[in-house]
Amino acid sequence: MDTSAKKTIRILLVDDHKSFMDGLSMVIGSRSPEMEVVGMATTPDEAMSAAVSLEPDLILMDMDLGVALSLDFLPELLEKTTAKVLMLTGLQDPEMHEVAIFKGARGVLLKDESAKVILKAIEKVDAGEIWASNSILGRVLNNLNQTKKGTQTDPEHAKIVQLTRRERKIITSIVIFEASTNEEIADHLCISKSTLKNHLTTIYSKLEVKNRIQLMKYALKHNLAKPLE
Repeated sequence: MDTSAKKTIRILLVDDHKSFMDGLSMVIGSRSPEMEVVGMATTPDEAMSAAVSLEPDLILMDMDLGVALSLDFLPELLEKTTAKVLMLTGLQDPEMHEVAIFKGARGVLLKDESAKVILKAIEKVDAGEIWASNSILGRVLNNLNQTKKGTQTDPEHAKIVQLTRRERKIITSIVIFEASTNEEIADHLCISKSTLKNHLTTIYSKLEVKNRIQLMKYALKHNLAKPLE
């Protein structure tokens, strides 16, 4: 009996673009039997359900699912599964990558990486390692140390650090276009009114404010209304 045989890494793919998932599935399938795609999901609800029913070892999940940002439901997902989560994104955004790790993702992988890098990232994360740049890891560790030591001077930092880059842009638009309706702001951001409403609900919850007026006051007080580069 060969006791050195490695277990198959069972992978759940989560992305709102099925064609992209099909491509990933082919890449992962090339490493059979070391790796296996056990399921696919395109929405947060499907991801939650599949994570529970399929019990994958690793979840390879797009950071932006169109109807929602994966970062918003990542903590809830991690409460329901023992799978490690490796985030996929097309954005080289250090702040968003940092938030993903801070919220429990075991790595952030750019969508334009080669098949070789994708497979290596899956192996490393499954083995318990973190897949992220040294600069991102350094920032995460620094934030964690500050929190543990109680040296963070801004008591609102824990709330603000949860905001994603998209949420920061929405807050900026809310302040700049103070007199505009939600529909007008949604048009400016090139999103639907319902999508804007969902984002605002999440922002209100994170910052513990109740409406646009309170959000504007909070944003101005904590300098959140400056445009992001």
